[in-house]
Amino acid sequence: MIDAHTHAWGPASQDYPWVNGSILNRVEAFDVHTVYTAERLLRDMDKNGIDETVVVGYPINEWTDNWYTRHVVAEYDRLHGIVMLDPFADDAIKQLEACLGTDGVIGFRLGAACPYNQMWEAFDPSVTWLRNCIERTDFWKAALEHDAAVQILCDHSQLGQALELVETYPELTYLFDHFAHASPETPTDNGTFAQFEDLAAYGNVAVKVSEIVHMSESSFPYEDMHDHVRWFLEMFGRDRVIWGSDYPNVSDVASYAEACNWLKQVDSISAKDRTWITEKSFKRHIGID
Repeated sequence: MIDAHTHAWGPASQDYPWVNGSILNRVEAFDVHTVYTAERLLRDMDKNGIDETVVVGYPINEWTDNWYTRHVVAEYDRLHGIVMLDPFADDAIKQLEACLGTDGVIGFRLGAACPYNQMWEAFDPSVTWLRNCIERTDFWKAALEHDAAVQILCDHSQLGQALELVETYPELTYLFDHFAHASPETPTDNGTFAQFEDLAAYGNVAVKVSEIVHMSESSFPYEDMHDHVRWFLEMFGRDRVIWGSDYPNVSDVASYAEACNWLKQVDSISAKDRTWITEKSFKRHIGID
């Protein structure tokens, strides 16, 4: 199994202080060690039958400081890395090249659901900086040259902006996180969430059925979100639907075992479909062995 969405972070130090108060407040509620290192993640992976994971940069430090993610994915073959980049920064291309030059780093994440001046500190679905980001043509050219995967966290009401990005740079590889913050009541057949159907027309776009624990309003196996999973499979096919736990972010309300095993309880999903979603689809989409 490949968990396409986990987090890990190192201890606070003089060189790498913990500065994100919002993240610190969240970490205090987690049912894991306050310093959830890659070594702890690997032990939890072994306990739950997870062979590889994607470590998504965790902005407990300055949000563009990717030191820990780069360090651990270079050290452990079982870990792949997604870093945090600021496309508007003066040195954005230099940072992109440095990160993508690190063994194990496969791409970067954009927090389109966050206000630009409160990146990874708050969520606001009304923000529109992702649309402005499209104009950073040199940055996107560099991303394409380095074969960077682009991972996007946006609200479903922001999918129109994301579609503009994909339409402008259709040769990049995209991943969308966490059901685009849809709730069980968010309709799939009309409204903002239905724009995923337009995104599905691009073969380089995949969706992640990740963080279902927080999207759901019920307990394991989070049955109130299963229709969204089935709809994704209908729109994207099993080769572009990718499972991720978002552990330990979900450890405030669920165990890693629950975050790993809920997919087995979704009616109408075959064993072969689950194998794709949890093993094959991510590597095929990203193009790694």
